[in-house]
Amino acid sequence: MKKLVYIFVFAALTSVSGFAQEINWVTLEKAMELQKKKPKKIMMDVYTNWCGPCKMLDKNTFQTADVANYVNENYYAVKFNAEGNETINYKGKVYSNPGYNPELASRRNSAHSLAQFLQIQAYPTIVFMDEKGDVIAPIRGYQTPPQLELYLKMFKADEHKGIDTQEKFNAYYTAFKPQFKG
Repeated sequence: MKKLVYIFVFAALTSVSGFAQEINWVTLEKAMELQKKKPKKIMMDVYTNWCGPCKMLDKNTFQTADVANYVNENYYAVKFNAEGNETINYKGKVYSNPGYNPELASRRNSAHSLAQFLQIQAYPTIVFMDEKGDVIAPIRGYQTPPQLELYLKMFKADEHKGIDTQEKFNAYYTAFKPQFKG
């Protein structure tokens, strides 16, 4: 009887975790290549291995159905470890992390030169890029699904182009009605 209870609990837990959605993550180079065939904006998750809020963003925001579906439909999604060791070609320039120390892979490491170029100051940061791979804006910090929804929809519709003051952003923010669960 105990085995039956364990099997039932395991089956229930497994089926619940099956509801998590997956964002189709690609490399920055792949996203830039895909843009040439089918132009879309890029949403780049800039994280580090040691960052707690980065892990929360992955678990609580990126795995929700509303966020994953919207991102997969409207953006190329890129994950970038800001203290990682990969070599990245972005807009004809090669970026790397010459100070990378493999012994510090899960702790603070040296900053990747692309993170420095993008002027990343905090983790997580979500960098939005236009259809040509040019930076629109970096959004710093943990975002809930409804908070991220505002930026996803604003940048997708190019509504940010008409927002050139804090007052205009505040008005947009106040008028925005999130639909994502979070």
